[in-house]
Amino acid sequence: MQNILIGILIPFLGTTLGSMMVFFLKKEMPAFVTKFLLGFSSGVMIAASVWSLLIPSIDLAETSGKIPWLPAAIGFLLGIGFLLALDTIIPHIHLNSQESEGLKTKFSRSVKLMLAVTLHNIPEGLAVGVIFAGIVTGSNAISISSALALSIGIAIQNFPEGAIISMPLQNEGFSKRKAFIYGSLSGIVEPLAALFAIFMSNLIVPLLPYFLSFAAGAMIYVVVEELIPESQNGIHSNVGTIGVAFGFVLMMILDVALG
Repeated sequence: MQNILIGILIPFLGTTLGSMMVFFLKKEMPAFVTKFLLGFSSGVMIAASVWSLLIPSIDLAETSGKIPWLPAAIGFLLGIGFLLALDTIIPHIHLNSQESEGLKTKFSRSVKLMLAVTLHNIPEGLAVGVIFAGIVTGSNAISISSALALSIGIAIQNFPEGAIISMPLQNEGFSKRKAFIYGSLSGIVEPLAALFAIFMSNLIVPLLPYFLSFAAGAMIYVVVEELIPESQNGIHSNVGTIGVAFGFVLMMILDVALG
């Protein structure tokens, strides 16, 4: 149980450490650094979706006698649809954008920036929770080392996300202390979503192949809809592409080495 608690808190630690960068960096992060970090986060999430979620989903379905690709395909599309619905409802604004998305509200720009990152973190928390739910219920297809690999990978990509949210908050007039606190709190949804998935483990486990691929679809939605477009916008787009390559390879190595 202790390993599970540590596992679901590791991603939040990554966001918190990243938010601390507001104390050490200048008010504005260089554009090429931001693009590399956005690309890096994309690469980590793509690799985690494939190695940690989709492949185990297919393997679980096959060992249980189901059509191997069917749960992965259905869950993936449902995950995309779920994030599409949240993206349509939750008021938020993306980095370097002036137009808000979601329902119309009077929230400040800084709050909408934080909600955008919070939206990113929901599928990551679900992914961690689902894979640890499999461990809690004794699934042979998921090991504690592979679950920790996913947590560590998400924590690594949360580090730049924490910095990317806390720096703009400072530019919006927040003190460094408040920017750090708000940046950290944007990641609290991850352990909460993970705990929700674990508490629902009795329901999740019979449908584990679907839930694994659901989490993968939700993560890929964030990558395609938000992270990659932001990393490719304007100049230095090649730096974002390089970031994707490094993030993908790092997460792949983590999953294979620890899994």
